[in-house]
Amino acid sequence: MDRIVLARKIDRIGKEVLIKGSPLEALCFQGGRVGSLITLTDSEGNDFRGRVTRLSREEASILIFDAFSSTTESSVEIILLQTLPEKERMELIIQKATELGVSAIIPLKSERSISLEERETKQKKAHRWKEIAVKAVRQSRRARVPLVGEYCLFKEALVRCREEGLKIILWEKNGENLKNIIQRFRPKRIYAMIGPEGGFTEGEVNLAKDEGFIPIKLGQRILRTETAAIALVGILQYELGDLN
Repeated sequence: MDRIVLARKIDRIGKEVLIKGSPLEALCFQGGRVGSLITLTDSEGNDFRGRVTRLSREEASILIFDAFSSTTESSVEIILLQTLPEKERMELIIQKATELGVSAIIPLKSERSISLEERETKQKKAHRWKEIAVKAVRQSRRARVPLVGEYCLFKEALVRCREEGLKIILWEKNGENLKNIIQRFRPKRIYAMIGPEGGFTEGEVNLAKDEGFIPIKLGQRILRTETAAIALVGILQYELGDLN
């Protein structure tokens, strides 16, 4: 419901289109109002820019003023499983990962990470996560708002990754070379798990390996969790997606 998809083809720029039903719900979910600039997709998968000229409970009118030469959504589906960092770094990760084109962000608790309860005691920010993703979509002119999943424990996160796809977990101690893994698999869906400051424990890595995760490294330097998340997503999009 987060993508504005039309049931018909858009054949020219400067045309006004009416949207109702699910596309209208998606527009409202994205905070659309009269004057808002939005990205929408026609029935043939082409992306366009439009401006909301009229909005009611029943329908909205969108003036189409530009067309993208290619889709604004990546061909690779990246699900970022991010252990919860302290302070406002989770908000930064959600913003930048959304701009880079992830499909979903799952916040989780590992043995060495802060819990949501601890973090919310210091500063209540989790209620803004979906709003941050929506704003990042507008800024980056994406057509789809990524899912910001419910906070969960490490083992629960593993259960959410049982569909087909490449599964990687960042482990600075003994991970494989990322480039080799990418070249070997060339996946269309990737589950990427990022640890907290101090990394994952060996026990957690072994549990992840039992679920099909491959430990990988990003060079020899130790990166902060937000740097690792942003860098990893950027590399994956460059090698497999639309950052080229």
